[in-house]
Amino acid sequence: MEEPRPKELNEIIDLYREIVIQIATPYSTGTGFYVKKHNLIVTNEHVIRDNKTVIIANASLQKQVVDVVFVDPKRDLAFLSVPENLNMPEVSINEDPNLKQGNSVLAVGHPFGLKYTATQGIISNLLDQHHNINYIQHDAALNPGNSGGPLIDTAGEIVGVNTFIIKDGNSIGFSLPATYLTETIEAFKKGEGTAGVRCNSCDNLVFESEEDLSFCPHCGSAITMISNIEAYEPAGINKTIEDMLEELGFDIHLSRRGPYNWEIMQGSAKINISYYAKTGLIIGDAHLCSLPKENIENLYTYLLQQNYDLESLTLSVKGKDIVISLLIYDQYLNVETGKQLMMHLFEKADHFDDILINKYGAEKHNSHKITYDA
Repeated sequence: MEEPRPKELNEIIDLYREIVIQIATPYSTGTGFYVKKHNLIVTNEHVIRDNKTVIIANASLQKQVVDVVFVDPKRDLAFLSVPENLNMPEVSINEDPNLKQGNSVLAVGHPFGLKYTATQGIISNLLDQHHNINYIQHDAALNPGNSGGPLIDTAGEIVGVNTFIIKDGNSIGFSLPATYLTETIEAFKKGEGTAGVRCNSCDNLVFESEEDLSFCPHCGSAITMISNIEAYEPAGINKTIEDMLEELGFDIHLSRRGPYNWEIMQGSAKINISYYAKTGLIIGDAHLCSLPKENIENLYTYLLQQNYDLESLTLSVKGKDIVISLLIYDQYLNVETGKQLMMHLFEKADHFDDILINKYGAEKHNSHKITYDA
């Protein structure tokens, strides 16, 4: 069978930019994609593992909490509920299993904190088997956070779900074929909207019921229903940071980007907070505006002059972004001192953002802008 009629690469990338979803939990970040025909968001099970709710967002979708409605650990698949009035384009799933070695494919991903990426490659093996499941092996580079994103053919159709890579494997990636995805969706639909899990032992789907299920009703193996997953509870410095952010008025559920990372918006600035437990260092980076195309030397001079007088804060340039950073050691952190230091960061971020834009011609930072690599 011949490859489907090719589409322009940029056309495919632009289409998937609309339906690829960012996913974040207290433990990790990853990618998902919207399947309009079935009104589901698809991702990997390992992306949302041990969570009954997750955070989603993309360029046109406001950051929000949605429910996990299905998990399949064996095939590493999970489905998420869809917000009301979601307006995204439809893409097709290619259920034809007769892909060929050498076919061109495109892997796209959209992890939190990173830009939308698209990488090309070719299929190198269609019979690579792990745990009795055949995977599509290809060399389209999978970036950190790409797990759960779609693998796409030249016709712009989904042929797989990007699932894992071989460490130090020189761009060797593996994607679950779309046939497993469609089979799982059809089985899930038999539950008529009820959340469920797939039993690892007998492969049957088990749907939530009024009973407190701890064992598969088909084979008796232990299972964990979504309703029985315990909510995440931070501890230690993580709890101090989250208590500080909550007292400052931020929704902590929408702020989490993994166990040691948080992202918040304050005015026009996007602020990333990271805790490095090994060194005890907490860093708050407020991304302000972007470098102008002219008079950069004057702007650099201004930044250096300000750094001489700033206390506890540092201005720097990362790529094109102008960033103001706060450094705190965990041994000195409590909720009250953390609030004061963070409020100082907010105040200075707004102050410098205005001056850099109005006086030095810096470009206003568009925190929702998404770019891609191809």
